[in-house]
Amino acid sequence: QVHLVESGGGSVQAGGSLRLSCAVSGYSISSACMGWFRQAPGKEREGVAAIGVGDRTAYADSVKGRFTISRDRAKNTLSLQMNSLKPEDTAMYYCAVDPYRSNYCSRQEYNYKAWGQGTQVTVSS
Repeated sequence: QVHLVESGGGSVQAGGSLRLSCAVSGYSISSACMGWFRQAPGKEREGVAAIGVGDRTAYADSVKGRFTISRDRAKNTLSLQMNSLKPEDTAMYYCAVDPYRSNYCSRQEYNYKAWGQGTQVTVSS
């Protein structure tokens, strides 16, 4: 059974940084596409970043140049480094697995089949 646990969320001021982590058990993160998503109150879940087994990455335009997705294969952990945070980045952040793709990863929610419980990120102005 796949289990994902996010951590690293918190409250920061605009311009600050946070690093989110997603510990995965029951599945090798080296085997498939992994993604970070976020959902703000009253909004749909948005695909923020994705990474394939060849480390090809994809980002939402709103976070390009500020966020970096990476994986630590030894620890079976996915990370999201978030710099230059803005109030509009405030949301619940989730990690997820797309077990049917290994590269050219999608940021579409419906492709991802296993999810963590989320970690809250709040950015104040």
